[in-house]
Amino acid sequence: MMKVHNTNFPGLLIIEPDVFSDTRGYFFESYNRHKFGDNNISYEPVQDNESSSSRGVIRGLHYQEEPYAQSKLIRVIEGRIYDVALDLRKGSPTFGKWYGLIIDSEKKFQFLIPKGFAHGFSVISERAIVLYKCDNIYSVAHERGINAMDPALGIDWMIEKGTEIISPKDMKQPLFRDIINNFTFTE
Repeated sequence: MMKVHNTNFPGLLIIEPDVFSDTRGYFFESYNRHKFGDNNISYEPVQDNESSSSRGVIRGLHYQEEPYAQSKLIRVIEGRIYDVALDLRKGSPTFGKWYGLIIDSEKKFQFLIPKGFAHGFSVISERAIVLYKCDNIYSVAHERGINAMDPALGIDWMIEKGTEIISPKDMKQPLFRDIINNFTFTE
């Protein structure tokens, strides 16, 4: 049975799947609708995204506004990342705060990030392949971002200063204080 670990952020969960290993390798269910339901998690993915990145890459912070907001189930197929979720839900007790954790291909933990959060990660291994299952399709018209290097957020991406690799598009994203979004916290 998979284990679900709550964070101090409402709706932000760490999923620990059952991994069955033997001399052949391993097997685990990365998603099972019934097991999620048994844990009171309402989540049904409709799109899979995969990225491959080298050490020092920072992707994010990304989100989509309603009606195309996405919950994301993040897992690492190869390597190790520092994954960050930033709460954008007005009225949330954790609004404007971020939560980060290391996830890797060895422990196989997954990070379930609900709608209303911006998401980003940094690669802290030589290479990382990251898979994210989304519960809504990509919409370029609703795509938004926040500058991951915003000093007001104070995120330590676990990358040596000056060696970060960030896309020009992500570097041009607004600071947190300048974003406008349509997320409201509901319990």
